[in-house]
Amino acid sequence: MRISIIVAVASNGVIGRDNDLVWRLRDDMKFFSETTRGHAVITGRKNYESIPEKFRPLPHRTNIVVTRNTAYEAPGAQVVHSLQAALDAAATAGAAEAFIIGGGEIYRQALERGDVGRVLLTHVDAEPEGDTFFDLNAVAAGWDRASHGRFEADERNEHAFEIVEYTRIAS
Repeated sequence: MRISIIVAVASNGVIGRDNDLVWRLRDDMKFFSETTRGHAVITGRKNYESIPEKFRPLPHRTNIVVTRNTAYEAPGAQVVHSLQAALDAAATAGAAEAFIIGGGEIYRQALERGDVGRVLLTHVDAEPEGDTFFDLNAVAAGWDRASHGRFEADERNEHAFEIVEYTRIAS
């Protein structure tokens, strides 16, 4: 099973504030939806709760929520208590690919493991204030870079952005 990260990051590393997104990028959300559909998505509890209730669990995906709270319930999603348990659950569900979709702590843990093979990173041309970050240096050296396209700011997208696929270089 391939392990991937999908994340939108401002040029200052911000990915969120007050458990919410800090921009509206409809074309990036469309890319996220199309890319993760039919696969497993792994999310931390706070990130899961930031998804509007009407969209939880994310449709047409195996939803796996990681939390330390052993009493936590997420109807329609599987609740586990570690990133390893989430990856095991995705494999058991038969996922060809597991997408780690946030938040900051889950991203950090995933990158530290060393088995993430691909990062789909939306580079957002903005520097918003935030309290949740993604280490852009984590996918600098040791990764091949391929652009999936650049989008300019318009009525659909609050900021310009580029979607880039980083693939780990085999060592």
